[in-house]
Amino acid sequence: QVQLVESGGGLVQAGGSLRLSCAASGRTYSTHAMGWFRQAPGKEHEFVGPIRWNGDVYYADAVKGRFTISRFNAKSTVTVYLQMNSLKFEDTAVYYCAARINSYSSSNPNDYAYWGQGTQVTVSS
Repeated sequence: QVQLVESGGGLVQAGGSLRLSCAASGRTYSTHAMGWFRQAPGKEHEFVGPIRWNGDVYYADAVKGRFTISRFNAKSTVTVYLQMNSLKFEDTAVYYCAARINSYSSSNPNDYAYWGQGTQVTVSS
């Protein structure tokens, strides 16, 4: 089992910044791909970006140029970060960290076996 705990959400004005963290523990492997998703009220999970063990990352068009994903692989834990700049009202959502059981990136939420509880990000206009 892998446990994922997100933190760092909150209320921010449009144009501001937030950094989310996701701490992975349990049977974590530094080679597993991880990803960030978000879900606005009444909408499906939306892909933000995955990151492979070596730092390879790509982003959804909606966040490209504003969001940055990074990860830190320690001996028994993995921490993934989501730096969000130039936030917009439409970025308001619950943000989820997710982990795969292999090293391949994916934008499909169904490919992720483990999910955190989510952290709320609210951007005021």
